[in-house]
Amino acid sequence: MDGIISVLKNNIPWVWVAVTIICVIIESLTLSLTTIWFGISAFVMVFLAFTPIPFSVQLFIFVVLALVLLIFTRPFVKKKLNQKKIATNYERVIGQVAVVTKKITSLDKGSIKINGMEWTAATKGEASLEEGSKCIVEEIAGVTAYVKEI
Repeated sequence: MDGIISVLKNNIPWVWVAVTIICVIIESLTLSLTTIWFGISAFVMVFLAFTPIPFSVQLFIFVVLALVLLIFTRPFVKKKLNQKKIATNYERVIGQVAVVTKKITSLDKGSIKINGMEWTAATKGEASLEEGSKCIVEEIAGVTAYVKEI
């Protein structure tokens, strides 16, 4: 045990480098914005390890710095990273009413027009929609809109 402690005392900067790398790896796998603050704190500790500060004090500084970063900066960064997602064309179409422009049967795809755009369309099940009838878009899979009769 004394051998491990003496090795640690002589290589404290490398211990902090290892903690930094481990925290960054964990953060890259989880993307939770939690361990990154401990990694940043460990990186700061690499430089403090070259000073005559005892390891126990370094450990205390590491924990306090990590918790301060976690509590005060995580919400701000999380808010900046979670900007509102803009709906794409296909997401806007789901739930809207469309007009059938080419007959849709259970065996053949047809087409619909919605918001001035033409879509390939199909039905789920045995339903059949005549040209000119109205339908609601339920789902988009690839380039096909799955619709149901109103």
